[in-house]
Amino acid sequence: MKPAQMKKGLSLLWLSLFLLPFSLVSAQQAPFVDILEIEGPVTPVMLSYIERGIRTAEGNGAQALIIMLDTPGGQTDLMGKIIQALLDADVPVVVYVHPPGAYAASAGTLITLAAHVAAMAPGTTIGAASPVGSEGQDLGETMEKKVKEDLKAQARALAARRGDEAIAWAESAVEEARAATADEALALGVIDFVARNLDDLLTQMDGFEVTVQDRQIVLHTEGAAVQRQPMTFFEQLLHIITNPTIAFILLTLGVNAILFELSSPGGYVAGIVGVICLMLAFYALGVLPVNYAGLILIALAFVLFFVDVAAATQGVLTIGGIVSLVAGALVLFNSPLYQVSLASIISVALVTGLFFAFVVAKVIQAQRRPSVTGQEGLVGATAVARTTIDPTGTVLIAGELWDAQAVDGPVEAGEQVTVVAMDGFRLSVRRLPEG
Repeated sequence: MKPAQMKKGLSLLWLSLFLLPFSLVSAQQAPFVDILEIEGPVTPVMLSYIERGIRTAEGNGAQALIIMLDTPGGQTDLMGKIIQALLDADVPVVVYVHPPGAYAASAGTLITLAAHVAAMAPGTTIGAASPVGSEGQDLGETMEKKVKEDLKAQARALAARRGDEAIAWAESAVEEARAATADEALALGVIDFVARNLDDLLTQMDGFEVTVQDRQIVLHTEGAAVQRQPMTFFEQLLHIITNPTIAFILLTLGVNAILFELSSPGGYVAGIVGVICLMLAFYALGVLPVNYAGLILIALAFVLFFVDVAAATQGVLTIGGIVSLVAGALVLFNSPLYQVSLASIISVALVTGLFFAFVVAKVIQAQRRPSVTGQEGLVGATAVARTTIDPTGTVLIAGELWDAQAVDGPVEAGEQVTVVAMDGFRLSVRRLPEG
């Protein structure tokens, strides 16, 4: 290599080494956003997931944390903790009601208002934030007024930066269960953007100024990379079982398994599975607006199933149990946003009914089957005369020798006889007809 070429090469090498740290810093500062995806009721799992997402976004330098939300609402105490987590966040938090057809109802309304940026996809809705009791029932007049006033105060505080129209709408969402489409919410100032998809949202938010912990932050999100933060396996499991249909199926499976274990103890597997299913079902029922009338009807259904098996009432109580199970599932949750699917109700009721009908049939069959042990088991059985029976002798039956008495004439040794009666330890026998 010529000296001039070597000199040029060394110059380029030193220049590359000099620029390398700057290129690394530039790569590290490329904007990105963290994404959480939430679908379902407000639960303790949702709270822990959001808190973990905020901590991660604060630590990794994300431009913003975007929560893609689709919820029918949930407990107000959990809602308050989520709102506090959003307000305390040291990173811009965006709540994006998505996909089309999703809603931020009830508690989801105030969670959306608490975000630094609120957005909705076309075809989504927000609102209907009127409070109900922990079991989904209407509150008493005094309690309802207290709870509504508290929620209205929160709604006013969260919507204050969005203008008078937004404040008025937020109050009406609590007082009158008012709801709004994405376009209506945007016109009222309740939300900041209507975005078709995530890319559209990132483009629209670019240059938008938000206030985070009394600091003014300008978002730089156009073309930002997306980092999704999925739920952990345990979080996914607990979140899935809060689906009303899954909760109902787990409850039914759990009770079926426990009853099966009680009817045929010793295997333990059915009992263990039943206990696990019931624990998961009780967790779900603890965070969903349960109607106790529905639970009572479901419990009555299984009582009827069990009594039918024990008493063998020809399946009459099983039919009643199926009706009670279906009725209980239909009213298990008061809120129209929390309903067990009709197809699942019918399927579970039919499978459960067929299972117990099968068990009842087996019980009846066992009761009608002739006894094969004891005195009743010998009557009608065939034996072989070991000695001449005139009128007494011995017969061989089931590998045992028994004293026997002929009831219709002598029987020669080696002839087959049938047992017609038993008196103590002596059998009354009759010669079998030839052929």
